[in-house]
Amino acid sequence: MTVFACTGCGAVLTVPVSRVAFPVQAHQQVGNGLLLGVLMEPGTYAVDPEPFGPPWLRWDEFGAVEAEAHGVYAPVFALSCGPRGAVVVAPGDVGGTVLIPGPAGGNCCGLDGQDGPNLACARCGRLVATRVDDCSLWQAVWLDPDAVHRVDGDASPQRTVGWDALRAERPGVEPVEPDGQWNPLWEAAVAVALARLLVLSTGARVTVPDGLVAETFRRTLDALLPPGPTARTLALAGPGLPAVTADIGLVPQHPQSGEDWAPSGSVDVVPLPWDVWAYLAFHHDRRPVPGAGAMPDDARRDDPPPPLPRRAFHPDVVVFLDTLARLPEVRQPWLREIYHRVSRGPYRFPF
Repeated sequence: MTVFACTGCGAVLTVPVSRVAFPVQAHQQVGNGLLLGVLMEPGTYAVDPEPFGPPWLRWDEFGAVEAEAHGVYAPVFALSCGPRGAVVVAPGDVGGTVLIPGPAGGNCCGLDGQDGPNLACARCGRLVATRVDDCSLWQAVWLDPDAVHRVDGDASPQRTVGWDALRAERPGVEPVEPDGQWNPLWEAAVAVALARLLVLSTGARVTVPDGLVAETFRRTLDALLPPGPTARTLALAGPGLPAVTADIGLVPQHPQSGEDWAPSGSVDVVPLPWDVWAYLAFHHDRRPVPGAGAMPDDARRDDPPPPLPRRAFHPDVVVFLDTLARLPEVRQPWLREIYHRVSRGPYRFPF
């Protein structure tokens, strides 16, 4: 376990936490008024591999050459020039800090963190973190990597749950909220996977299996890729599933280590967060009316039944564009055309 302390005075600022994979939805922004929950599970932390926070530069101020040196390969509205390696934790895991209202940076319902650190060390006054809790953002505290340092406790290695045990411990997150809205985690996770799927498609059609995978992937893939013969096939692959024979496998990412599950054979992989992948893999569509005679194994009598979505699934377009802009393949003409088409009309079909 690890705690984080102020580099100025050494005051401990967090409870003991253990590292997990960086969440795909970390920088997601949803519609005004939709209250998102806490990003990180209690007792965990993750490290952002990308720059975080101000200063911000617009694309025309940055330039394509310098942007590529920072891992961005297509035009974006603005780029963060803040430090890499920001540590994100749950707000309830932070102590010994005080809120500084002046640079808090706010939106309609709370703090958005756009103005930089707004939490100071209560002992020495050093700015150490950014609290984010606006209604359109995931609630989190982002520790400034230049203002805090890690203090390792017990030297014993962190227990990593095996793939087989994960199925019992983490059965997955349902795609639809009780009010009929699609789960924002699903919208972000599918958006990231779609960007990587496009790269592996090489611009040709992809066959998508029926069921919830089709409901979340097929419509967008068919809309973005040009008509023509199918060149590649997609299937779920991972622990507990039969060996995959498709060209591309949707595989789970380990929630602790961030490791992608590796199938046997020459299969290209597209990772999904474990909680999304597990639901896709092991929760099959309900048969609404059991057949005559004995109840089939796949018939479920839930009371109340799981909620139905209010609308068709739409991947998060901002997360999709942000992911695609950071893939070097977006410089290929056919993929750059898709990027520009979606950028010009980000909320048109199928987003």
